[in-house]
Amino acid sequence: MGVKAKYQPVLDLGQQLGIKDGDVSEENGVLKIKGEANTQYEKDLLWDKIKQIGGENPSDVKANISVGDSSVYHRHVVKSGESLSKIAKHYYGDAMKYNAIFEANRNILNNPDVIHPDQVLVIPNP
Repeated sequence: MGVKAKYQPVLDLGQQLGIKDGDVSEENGVLKIKGEANTQYEKDLLWDKIKQIGGENPSDVKANISVGDSSVYHRHVVKSGESLSKIAKHYYGDAMKYNAIFEANRNILNNPDVIHPDQVLVIPNP
């Protein structure tokens, strides 16, 4: 199996996330990946996928992924049935960090218990 085939799930994720200016090349058994993620969260997703496939410090891949919007961790579109604590659990692994999301969105939220589908929430950097 070639190194590109090995990391195909990373390339698929990059395509799914809409990574800009993506470039992939293979040199001497090392896959070189370059591109721009929209947010740090998306960059983290790509690195998590790389580590899942190649281990904590893979030697067969070099990734240069920049971030387009570093002012936030991510921008989340609220789906029906979600709550701030559920969203906090997804991004931070801790439902109790919902207040950080609430505070970052005071311009559109008045109550941490009331959010609506299709609202775009800023997810602040952890």
